[in-house]
Amino acid sequence: MKWSEIKKWAKTKGYNVSREKAENTDEYTYEYTWTKDDESAGGLATSVKGLATDIFNNLTHNKHLAHQLQHTQDYKWFKNEN
Repeated sequence: MKWSEIKKWAKTKGYNVSREKAENTDEYTYEYTWTKDDESAGGLATSVKGLATDIFNNLTHNKHLAHQLQHTQDYKWFKNEN
């Protein structure tokens, strides 16, 4: 995922995003912040993927997060059965 694509996508969904170089790291490491236009939600991510996931989870009321938790539980059950 590209930063510019996520920035455009977030804007169409009503979010403001920004990135700043992380302190005491190499020149390619950034911290990404996001906020809802009405400031009802926001957060900090350490990757573009994390930023997109955080915004998507906020949009869908953690639907993706719930799916991931269910997948993890199913995998553990399957692993223990075999």
